[in-house]
Amino acid sequence: MKLWMSILLATLALPVLAIEEPAFDLLEKQGEFELRAYKPRIVAETWMSGSLDEASGPGFRTLADYIFGNNSTGTGEAQEIAMTAPVTMQPQSEAIDMTAPVTMEQEDGKWRMEFTMPAKYTLETLPEPNNSAVKLREVPAANYAVVRFSGFTGDQKVAGKTAALMEWMNAKGIKPSGAPQLARYNPPWTLPFFRRNEVLVPY
Repeated sequence: MKLWMSILLATLALPVLAIEEPAFDLLEKQGEFELRAYKPRIVAETWMSGSLDEASGPGFRTLADYIFGNNSTGTGEAQEIAMTAPVTMQPQSEAIDMTAPVTMEQEDGKWRMEFTMPAKYTLETLPEPNNSAVKLREVPAANYAVVRFSGFTGDQKVAGKTAALMEWMNAKGIKPSGAPQLARYNPPWTLPFFRRNEVLVPY
């Protein structure tokens, strides 16, 4: 099956099928803000340059190419991997200053996009990517502060939501340990008020 057809069929199914999401325990909820404890997970990741919008399409296509069969197993055969949600993006930064202005764009304009792999896989059982731009990585258990919102994920809106989340964390005395991540759960043609988006900040 051609890659574009596989992507189309998978994304059309997102609103109606039970899509697997990373497992977490809800620690606290206050309005649109939450504290979550995420379980360990494995991700397929790739790095893209440009703005958030410019990096999104190529990053998605690169990772979709991997899960839809551009990979190799121990037997030499390709294997399709189920799509999960959300698709996450993170700017290239190891940490952020609580008092600094918060944006989701870095000076070098590089973004890491991740697909979470289904929980049934381990690093040993996942097929190897044929494209060297795709890497598999185990993400350890970690706590995240989260803000959930609908609508579009333009730079200004994401920056505003990130700033609001940081202010909420600051008021609770919670110090971030890494850069914000943008998580999107729906295909691009989903009506704005039906979209689920989140900004997550590790702590």
